[in-house]
Amino acid sequence: MKLLVLGGSGFVGGAVVAEAIHRGWAVTAFNRGRHGAPPAGVRHLLGDRTAADGLAALAEGEWDLVVDTWDGAPRAAQATARMLAERAGHYVYVSSGSVYARPVPAGVTEQAPLVTAGPDDIDDDYPTLKAGAERALRAVLGDRVLLARAGLILGPGEDIGRLPWWLNRLARGGDVLAPGPADLPVQYVDVRDLAAFLLDAGAAGRAGAVNVVSRPGHTTMGELLTVGVTATGADARLRWAEPEQLLAAGVEPWNDLPIWIPPGHEYRWMQQMDVTRAYAGGLSCRPVTETVVDTWAWLRRVGSVPARAGRPARQPVGLDPDREAALLAALTTDRPPPVPSR
Repeated sequence: MKLLVLGGSGFVGGAVVAEAIHRGWAVTAFNRGRHGAPPAGVRHLLGDRTAADGLAALAEGEWDLVVDTWDGAPRAAQATARMLAERAGHYVYVSSGSVYARPVPAGVTEQAPLVTAGPDDIDDDYPTLKAGAERALRAVLGDRVLLARAGLILGPGEDIGRLPWWLNRLARGGDVLAPGPADLPVQYVDVRDLAAFLLDAGAAGRAGAVNVVSRPGHTTMGELLTVGVTATGADARLRWAEPEQLLAAGVEPWNDLPIWIPPGHEYRWMQQMDVTRAYAGGLSCRPVTETVVDTWAWLRRVGSVPARAGRPARQPVGLDPDREAALLAALTTDRPPPVPSR
């Protein structure tokens, strides 16, 4: 198989390249070259999709499959697809569950309405950019494009830092503020399982939209953090707090305490997505222990979470240590948790 990865140096793109190399495929990566060279044996094409002549390096060549990780202007996705339409057998676009229009119901399927977005848009928020790119690619490629709407993505190489934040926090030991309930179901996909699915589905010519994430309840907050304690080997003690306590103290789910989305929260659907189509199409998700252990091994090797390829720096995730300490103290004394000043 001849594969073209549009991106290839970031979290998901890097995993796709690695999986394709493992399969013995002929891999070409097209990107701006700002995050290092691709692995040995990968053909590297340089270009900037936001520049007037940025696609020149793609003017020649044919590929059996294209995997596109773009999250910028839909117009750029559209221009790339038009250039490659006659020279690519099939196309896979790494989209996101964020494309669904609010309010999103629990168990959301691929048929749910999307946020309003245009294929010619040049700037907007993340959900709109992804939805606009989906429209652009459908218009150009029709039934030759698979729209992989990924949910929460974890695993080695994570460049947002959600699971790495938890692992670093657990490694420091001591009392750790753990957001309850401990049996809260968590739905995510390991980036390596996502990459394997993208290549399998692309090679099979699957098309249309598909939610790509584990089944709801693949793990729980309790299991995830307990496995993290074991993996880091730290003397960490999980101190569970009820969601109501944390929310009353102004703790923001997903950002202050990564991965956690409590029951009843407006974004709880993000860990309750319907994945019938993905599993029917061959998605397989490894145990949470493997994801956590491998992420910790990778994090110790690289030292810190890498910058996000091609994207501006974002505010770090996770609670400030002083704020966590104050919340833990409030739990110990049964005092009302402190509300941060705004």
